[in-house]
Amino acid sequence: MSAPSGNPVPSAPPSYDEAVGINMNYPHPYPVPGPGQKPDEKGMNPPPYMGQPPPASNPITVQTVYVQHPVVFYDRPVQMCCPSCNQMIVTRLSYDSGALTWLSCGGLCLLGCVMGCCLIPFCIDALKDVDHTCPKCNALLGSYKRL
Repeated sequence: MSAPSGNPVPSAPPSYDEAVGINMNYPHPYPVPGPGQKPDEKGMNPPPYMGQPPPASNPITVQTVYVQHPVVFYDRPVQMCCPSCNQMIVTRLSYDSGALTWLSCGGLCLLGCVMGCCLIPFCIDALKDVDHTCPKCNALLGSYKRL
């Protein structure tokens, strides 16, 4: 089988650049190492700043922001930063009669403890609600409700 006389047989296929038609006058979309350059660990060396002025050496101000996680209050003192006076404190506890205290009193009355024994829940801190206050500025920081 012979090739038609009008078309010569190519000796080798065209290169990728010739086949795709990449114009060598435009910069590459990604950095290409030059002769004698080795790619760095992340891929290629970064390209020079094309069309942009070099970065100025102005000092950069850094602002540190501390985010305080929400504090969960229970029936024990909590160490925290007071949002009112910004001091590290251990909360001061105060006990108030709450729903559990009154329900305990009512339950004892129903059981027949009417001669003053029904008032025992008002003497037990474990049945009362707890308020957490700052010992330095006396701000109310949170409460723990038993019911």
